[in-house]
Amino acid sequence: MKHYIYIIFGGLLCLTACKKNNIEQIPLEKWTEDVIFDPTDSLGNYAKNFLNDTYTQLPTGINRISTTFSSVANSDVLDAASDDAISSRNASNVESFTNGRISSFNPIDDAWARNYGGIRRANYYLANIYKVPFKQSMVVEKNYWNAEIRFLRAMFYFELLKRYGGVPLLGDRILTLQDDLALKRNTRDEVAAYILSELEVVKDQLRPNPIQDSDIGRASKAAALALKSRLLLYLASPLYNPNNDPAKWLAAANAAKELMNLTSTLGLESSFQSTFLNRKNKEVILAFQKDVNTSVEVDNAPIGYTDAVASKGLTSPTQELVDAFGMKNGKAITDPGSGYNAANPYVNRDPRFYNTIFHNGMMWVKRAVQTFDGGLDKPGGIVTQTRTGYYMRKFMADFSNSTTYSNQTHNPVIFRYAEILLNFAEAQNEYSGPSTEVRKAVEDIRQRAGLVPFALPAGLSKDELRVAIRNERRVEMAFEEQRFWDIRRWKIAEQVLNGKLHGIKITQTTPGVFTYAPFEAASVTFDQAKMYSYPIPYSEITKNINLTQNPGW
Repeated sequence: MKHYIYIIFGGLLCLTACKKNNIEQIPLEKWTEDVIFDPTDSLGNYAKNFLNDTYTQLPTGINRISTTFSSVANSDVLDAASDDAISSRNASNVESFTNGRISSFNPIDDAWARNYGGIRRANYYLANIYKVPFKQSMVVEKNYWNAEIRFLRAMFYFELLKRYGGVPLLGDRILTLQDDLALKRNTRDEVAAYILSELEVVKDQLRPNPIQDSDIGRASKAAALALKSRLLLYLASPLYNPNNDPAKWLAAANAAKELMNLTSTLGLESSFQSTFLNRKNKEVILAFQKDVNTSVEVDNAPIGYTDAVASKGLTSPTQELVDAFGMKNGKAITDPGSGYNAANPYVNRDPRFYNTIFHNGMMWVKRAVQTFDGGLDKPGGIVTQTRTGYYMRKFMADFSNSTTYSNQTHNPVIFRYAEILLNFAEAQNEYSGPSTEVRKAVEDIRQRAGLVPFALPAGLSKDELRVAIRNERRVEMAFEEQRFWDIRRWKIAEQVLNGKLHGIKITQTTPGVFTYAPFEAASVTFDQAKMYSYPIPYSEITKNINLTQNPGW
């Protein structure tokens, strides 16, 4: 029997042929213990469905920060709350992160209930799975499922940790109204230790890599190691490691190396763009599974196209992100030898630039994008449109010569191999300084990107290499919910999110001839006294007298 885990929003997708008496008439939210953990279900089909539905609690990525205007709900990318982008709409919820409106009464990206809901589901599963009389041929599969649910629980705690710091640890408990619900917060270090201990237990109990086609979307050993790598990198970073303890950087480097050494079947895809368009590839370690769709294009492509390719253009990348992309020769645009021409700024740039950002003149659906003032994609007036002169291009297929959008695989990536290389390079450089190993990890990514030459400049110091690694991370991982957290863990949000973010004002002087002038597109503010953590929702504080609020909130 195949065990597909293609997860669809709003509930379960059971691709097995099994049925239970009248089970189809019972709404999912009313499935009871005896339905899910059926003592006659020797294949564990309903327990598997419960597990599959728990996967839907994972981060969904891309456009997920909700804003409602009238009866139409649209969502922004989280990176629109970083220095990489702004929302194309004024007064969208995501701006609360950069204009000071966020509060415990107005939590944006509210992950508290979602993740504790996932933790409760995991504990419920673990407390009841013993009731299912698995036939002998299903025991191995059952053991994988048990490891997966523990991995998911660890992931949910990580999502809480990076937002709120220390949170109450529940262990295996399933709390009821009869229990003492006034739980105190565990410390950040206690929560981190719990996550790491769970990952150590399950990493060798999860499916080995390469994962089978029928199990794409399930957590594997590589997923456990990837979460370990990310967590230890965060713990080593300045926000969590103010005394710069080198042992923490070494632990982070070793965790990344453990995954890099895991198997030769993991690695970088040959094409940067195809990494995000193929459900199965060797680079993606774990992704949130969705049915094929055109949502990314419809939500984010330029707004001047109509009919079958009408799009909302919700995301406006900043000039700061555009300038982070160097030239195809691997040099920064500030390097006198790069060949960069401010009067013709989009020629010979890092190939990833063209797969990440729509710029004026780029071909899309059989015409050039027009983000000059008065152009089809920046017409002015009250219609939602780019506020910076750019639109987000990443995650989209090539529709430059098409007349309509076609359904694509848009599975938001949670972990991919390129991040692991960057995690290793950053941690190892912080621990011991430049080395051949550190440089190779970064240069492998630059080579895949198509930079010629791809080698980093010779003789970089530790500090110079840090700058290069951070910039490489920024352009490689743009719009993958990395920058938002990176500027926090590096403790530079107070620098890059206080002041102005910029766009480009493009004026067409004669047909096909343009002038370019940077302008201030948005004012941003970041209160370092409190905004390195989220406020715990006020509704949670009022329910639990022992739940202390984060400082400043």
